[in-house]
Amino acid sequence: MAFKIIRKKTRQIQVGDVKVGGDAQITVQSMTNTFTQDVSATVSQIQRLEQAGCEIARVAVPDAEAAAAIALIKKKISIPLIADIHFDHRLAIEAARAGADGLRINPGNIGSIQKVKAVVNIADEKKIPIRIGVNAGSLEKSILKKHGSATADALVESALRNIETLVSLDFHQIKVSIKASDVPRTVEAYRTLSSKTDFPLHVGVTEAGGLYPGIVKSSLGIGMLLSEGIGDTLRVSLTRDPVEEVRVGYEILKALDIRRHGPDIISCPTCGRCNIDLFGIAEKIEEALLLYPLPIKIAIMGCVVNGPGEAKEADIGVAGGDGTGILFKKGKVIKKFPEEKLVEVLLKETAAIEKAEASKARNEE
Repeated sequence: MAFKIIRKKTRQIQVGDVKVGGDAQITVQSMTNTFTQDVSATVSQIQRLEQAGCEIARVAVPDAEAAAAIALIKKKISIPLIADIHFDHRLAIEAARAGADGLRINPGNIGSIQKVKAVVNIADEKKIPIRIGVNAGSLEKSILKKHGSATADALVESALRNIETLVSLDFHQIKVSIKASDVPRTVEAYRTLSSKTDFPLHVGVTEAGGLYPGIVKSSLGIGMLLSEGIGDTLRVSLTRDPVEEVRVGYEILKALDIRRHGPDIISCPTCGRCNIDLFGIAEKIEEALLLYPLPIKIAIMGCVVNGPGEAKEADIGVAGGDGTGILFKKGKVIKKFPEEKLVEVLLKETAAIEKAEASKARNEE
């Protein structure tokens, strides 16, 4: 029997023009690492995120200047913008008035019920959602005292307490995240929370680290949750260019066969039969196809004899060895050419496929 993910049905909210929860597709988001008040740099980074497929962007709002910058940033981007607020509820109000499509508040540091109510009032007025962002590093003191540390149960209690607060204020446009920096605690917390609420969940492992530890932790944590049907939107946290977060997010979705975005590139790990620079070739192709839109499977193999058979499920692929390169489709060799043209031939072929698909789409309109 084929593996099948049964996704938990959650409420649906609207973030700008993007639906989150319910039967909406799982979205990929990221957060800028520029100074938000530097409008030019922030816009430039968000536009790069858009090109990579990011569907929701978040910016830090540490002061009034950053909150005001949202109005200028919004004019130059095309995806929803979330304002990330810590400590000062007034910044949430200013960000909402500046045009933010949503607010993220941390319940452990936003302040009194009166301050929360003020944030709810502006969100209600502007018809934007609020993400309750529970984080192991900033839980309420009373909850920490009760549980002794930021356990999974402590995270869940904080989330449920804050959901109850917003609902008691008759506010229901809510999504929730409940993150720790380690996989077991994060997964346990999300599993428990998912069983206790039907509000949409933003999943991720916070402060996951640099490229390798960040990818591993995020893939395990987010992947485990999504495979169990838990999660409506995701953010991969990396100490890297945020474009890399988007790439990893889509790779997780592709690996679980949840969403297809761009090419699925497969390549052999190389062995003693490989006598070409497959590492360099694969890197060049991956970089060139970073923004390629079509969800096709591409193979990059190091052996002209076994490569096509080993990658016969690929839509197209190349392999090389002994001075010869080959182009194959679905395991069948289409043509041979000089080995040094491997990258050139594959990129030319993918461009032809993209052109053909665009022509087909126009004819169907």
